[in-house]
Amino acid sequence: MIRSNAGSRLWLALMLLGCGFGLAAPASALQDPTRPPGFNNAPAKSAPLADLALQSILVGPERRVAVINGEPRAEGQSFDGIRVRRIHRDRVEVIDRGRVRTLYLDKLPQVRRTQ
Repeated sequence: MIRSNAGSRLWLALMLLGCGFGLAAPASALQDPTRPPGFNNAPAKSAPLADLALQSILVGPERRVAVINGEPRAEGQSFDGIRVRRIHRDRVEVIDRGRVRTLYLDKLPQVRRTQ
């Protein structure tokens, strides 16, 4: 009688375990009725930021000009969906697709005189 009791306990445990896994799978497939439509959709990819190269900055008493991608640009000027926000002595702030970006001049290599 001990054997049949142990065997029925094992069988009962396996059945309960199987039922537990069987009920868990459909519960994960249920949708939340309060979730807004399109919530699971992947977010729209934003357009990549433009490749901008700052080549020169000219600051004078009456004007400021930055050479970006080979073209002179003044503060407030727009081109290709990009607006020049502010020209500083060492950097230029632009707005690219609604995001503020700061462009820096490339540092020149240090040249030492050798003899």
